[in-house]
Amino acid sequence: MKKYDYKNLVGDEHVYHLWEPLHFEIKDNYKYITTSFIFNFFSTLALIPIGLILFVFNRIFFGYKVKGRNKLVKNTGFVSVSNHIHPMDCTFIGLIYYPKSVYYPTIDTNFKIPVIRHLIRLLHAFPIPKEKEKKKDFYEQIDSALKHKKILQMYPEGSLWPYYDKVRNFKYGAFKIAASANVPIQPIRFTFVKPYGIYRLYKKKDCIEATILDPIYPNLDLDLTDQIEDLRERAYISIKGE
Repeated sequence: MKKYDYKNLVGDEHVYHLWEPLHFEIKDNYKYITTSFIFNFFSTLALIPIGLILFVFNRIFFGYKVKGRNKLVKNTGFVSVSNHIHPMDCTFIGLIYYPKSVYYPTIDTNFKIPVIRHLIRLLHAFPIPKEKEKKKDFYEQIDSALKHKKILQMYPEGSLWPYYDKVRNFKYGAFKIAASANVPIQPIRFTFVKPYGIYRLYKKKDCIEATILDPIYPNLDLDLTDQIEDLRERAYISIKGE
């Protein structure tokens, strides 16, 4: 994987780019969270073999391991947040919650990539609109999904910085969504560990571990604005490990 000069990057600058030759536009009344029975049936059907394949693939090639499953939120919708450290970390997240479906807001340029755009849509990724008038539907559909006990995964750092081992500043979006829907945040911390055991025989890059951290609930004694800031701060401290 290409090496990046992270010291000279600003904010959440995007450094990882794929071939994006196709046109994509978010139309009015776009279904960010699809409620189609047929679509969701085939999505669930596809998730079973894909999840099993990814379990083996990620274990072999990334040494992927999950710790702290006893801390997972249960019996409610929630917003899962993590640092964004690998192009495949959406699959790392998916395996944490497997076989449950996870919904992924993502940059709209991912829907300009041939083949990939259909696969990620089937697995419940949906584009983040830039236009103000489209954001109302975006947030309303997410709010409804969370109230129906769905899982939303967001990357509050904003952009992907491959194999970056520090936690960057968090944006507010994920925490605004959680506070508005009155659902918890499920923090996940990705870390890198030196290859161990059999991985030392063939891996040059570090193995990747996910640590599931204690859920963070909105403080209802605060007004909404302060709830959002409070959630953001506590999630940042949790994932950073302070």
